[in-house]
Amino acid sequence: MDGPLPTVTRGDAADKASGAALYLADLPMEGMLHARLVRASRPRARLLSVRYPGLPAGYFTVDRRDLPPGGRNRILMIHDDWPVFAEEEVRFVGQTVALIAGPDRGVLASLVEGTVVGYGDMTPAFSLEDSLALAGGPLHGADNAFADHTIVRGDPQRALREAARTVEEEFRTSWQEHAYLEPQGCLAFWEGGKLTVRSSTQCPFYVKKALVHALGLSPADVRVTVPAVGGGFGGKEHYPDVLACAAAVAARKAGRPVRIVLDRGEDMRFTCKRHPSRIRFRTALDGRGRVTGMDVDVLLNAGAYETCSGVVLQRTLFTATGVYDVPNARIRGRAMATDTVPSDAFRGFGAPQAVFAVEMHMDHLARSQGEDPVDFKRHHFLAKGSGTSTGGSIRDEVMLERMLERVLAASGYRQKAASGGQGRGIGVSFFLHGCGFTGNGERDLIKAKVALRRAADGTVRILAAGVDMGQGLSTAFRKIVASVLSLPLDRVSYGPPDTDAASDSGPTVASRSTMVVGYLLQEAARDLRASWRVGEEREVRREYRHPEGLLWDPQALRGDAYPTYGWGVNAVEVEVDPATGEVEVKDVWTAYDVGVPLDRLMLDGSVHGGMAQALGYAYLEKLELRDGVFRQASLADYAVPTSMDFPSARPDYVENPYPYGPFGAKGAGEIVLSGGAPAFAAAVQNAVGIEAHDIPLTPERILELRGTP
Repeated sequence: MDGPLPTVTRGDAADKASGAALYLADLPMEGMLHARLVRASRPRARLLSVRYPGLPAGYFTVDRRDLPPGGRNRILMIHDDWPVFAEEEVRFVGQTVALIAGPDRGVLASLVEGTVVGYGDMTPAFSLEDSLALAGGPLHGADNAFADHTIVRGDPQRALREAARTVEEEFRTSWQEHAYLEPQGCLAFWEGGKLTVRSSTQCPFYVKKALVHALGLSPADVRVTVPAVGGGFGGKEHYPDVLACAAAVAARKAGRPVRIVLDRGEDMRFTCKRHPSRIRFRTALDGRGRVTGMDVDVLLNAGAYETCSGVVLQRTLFTATGVYDVPNARIRGRAMATDTVPSDAFRGFGAPQAVFAVEMHMDHLARSQGEDPVDFKRHHFLAKGSGTSTGGSIRDEVMLERMLERVLAASGYRQKAASGGQGRGIGVSFFLHGCGFTGNGERDLIKAKVALRRAADGTVRILAAGVDMGQGLSTAFRKIVASVLSLPLDRVSYGPPDTDAASDSGPTVASRSTMVVGYLLQEAARDLRASWRVGEEREVRREYRHPEGLLWDPQALRGDAYPTYGWGVNAVEVEVDPATGEVEVKDVWTAYDVGVPLDRLMLDGSVHGGMAQALGYAYLEKLELRDGVFRQASLADYAVPTSMDFPSARPDYVENPYPYGPFGAKGAGEIVLSGGAPAFAAAVQNAVGIEAHDIPLTPERILELRGTP
């Protein structure tokens, strides 16, 4: 068989449902010590002193002075600006100043609380406006910009000069908490001069790279293993490096295993979040009311250290004109330093901010000239052969019209939109997501490798580094290989990831794992099938090869930003209580082009989860910053949607095979979040006659926009 198996039961389902799955906190070691971080209580200050309380026997402190000779007090992510332990200054509330380790977590909590840190307070910059004004002086460089990019297509200035009408608007999005089930944690220990770290991470080789850099070790002296991971959504891309480096230094000093497991409040206050954004449009329209040009300015709040903000910014820029063919566009973007928790990867990776802004802007343009937003938007759809804002081209068929017709028919949009108002409304959004790493990233940076090892008994083991954090990746990998080899699924095994045993197939991010790594596994399985000998042990390997014809200039950001795109259409129907502004989501319809679905059941689950996160982002999930600290620090006061808060998402798919994905599959993990927020906001607009520019669109905000006293 050279096609995907039918829907299967996920291999991890029984263990997770029964409680048998073992997560980091379930795996103590003999002689293990616990550790808690001493965290900065100021958003921006000079670090003057640290005074610890009396330490009982068996307890000790760790700070930057404990790094080994040859080590560097820096965490290597993309850059290494984030210190393992604070040095002369702190830049956000929660930054690691030191660590205290010992046998009892309760005693550790009191010792950390009794530690007195001396500060020389400085003026913090919390908002994008603070950062632009250089409040308190620059945090990074001379202008606080971690990254500053401009891309141009056509002649946008001429389009604006010659426009029949120009429209300017601003849109804002806020932080979002990842709200994974399992908080962050790691365990570090040394054996025979070799460091081993168990980490709840999406990216075991990222953790290894950070440890090698911070402790001055050779790669052969560092091993990272990954137990069961209770969710990530991007939140476990880089923050695990922060904990792993600190725990490794502590374990070296103690000569014993040291484990750090954050409690929920600590995790919510101090780990990375989605980037807040401010996006401004100045748009040119011709005499027929069609868009001829855009000038877009994008700002992202990157927080205190860069993490992957520069790469997130690029994706925001490349998505800023959405699914629309804008012949003349200038898009500038900056990722700005502030004295807040560093922002980092989050499902969608910068695209949800851009999709919300451009979809709402196009909606407002349509309504301003008396046109239905769906009809206005479809006049501007990209198509096969269309140019992109980076000077690349759309190489595959674009199925937006087909998906739209399905959503319109299923939702009854025409009738509902025409009769919108009186508290009931419907909205539609369109969106795309570039699959995989930007440009040549897969070829030049990641360089993914996989291997398949066949035993004499005919069983096959997959050697790769992809992490199953609840999305079903281990089952998808096994299914791909079993399909090619015509084996029962239980004859193919995978995981858990271990950097000493696995091939470095790259991080579990960017909607790349099934599409990129899964394709390598498919090709490796075909190689193994071609050389199959009964009773013979054999190992085959495959390395990533870039699709032909793709051109990318990483300095100029010109060319094909992505090898292919996923596409989506969402419709949301709502009812708004006129007295309270509370919103009830009545129905949701979705359609996606993600190539060929490998497993409908797993993909449906991803759609439901992505829509839940999107609707939470749109109207429920509020993070308020006061003096550099988030007020919401538990799942009691940070409201994530439950199964009672919205109906089934009614997933639908069109097949559009991608030749470099396994059995035609494209990335699907992130696109399922991108369209929910603008569809929701458009529905609220249709229901109560307001214009939405910001999310979360809370009941209080809706009443404010309506002018309700």
